[in-house]
Amino acid sequence: MSRANGRLGLLDALRGACLVSMVAYHGLYDLVYITGRVEAAWYRGLPGYVWQQSICWTFILLSGACQHFSRRPGRHGALLLACGALVTLVTWVVMPSELIQYGVLTLLGLGALLTAGLRPLLDRIPAELGLFAVLGAFFLLRGVPQGYLGFEGWVAVRLPAGLYRWDGLAVLGFPGPGFVSSDYFPLVPWVFLFLAGYFLWALADRPRVREALTPDVPVLSLLGRHSLGIYLAHQVVLAAVLVLPAML
Repeated sequence: MSRANGRLGLLDALRGACLVSMVAYHGLYDLVYITGRVEAAWYRGLPGYVWQQSICWTFILLSGACQHFSRRPGRHGALLLACGALVTLVTWVVMPSELIQYGVLTLLGLGALLTAGLRPLLDRIPAELGLFAVLGAFFLLRGVPQGYLGFEGWVAVRLPAGLYRWDGLAVLGFPGPGFVSSDYFPLVPWVFLFLAGYFLWALADRPRVREALTPDVPVLSLLGRHSLGIYLAHQVVLAAVLVLPAML
């Protein structure tokens, strides 16, 4: 993001670096899980999980922070929802075994719409208090899609099984027994991480911070400015390069 157009180049670069990491992660996913050409125990284990989480946490936090810069957050949210629906349709038709329902694009779209609607209220909350509250909610609710209150296997309270009997609640974080998705980011808990990004920027937004974040990083800043298009295209390219040759 350059000084001339008012963008913050280092934020774009961080998004661009995250994109590079995501493409590498998904490329290896195709080789390990879909084609079976690579056997990587570390990828199937904790290191691979930490890698995957680092990518999604960075994207979600950045997206929440960038709501402060969006001129038309409602339209942007609707576009992301439409792209999320397109991803669902394409995976359902082309590769149903890797069906994506309520993936990260759907989350970011819903987060943008909710933030736009709640912004008058959010902006009245002190940034420090808001950040503390939403991070606390995220960590407490991290296990909701798995049926408990707690974080990464630490179970504070088991939730009633009745909450998980209908697939229609999957978008909220209560998937039913028939729900499947290879990329699942429901509102609970992930919208609270999105809001953490919003409050984090509200807390950090100072003239000196903006000045420090202004410089571009060659290539990475450019990639970051086109993140949505790259996200939508990268799996098609990976499938053409890695998956289709293995099937021929």
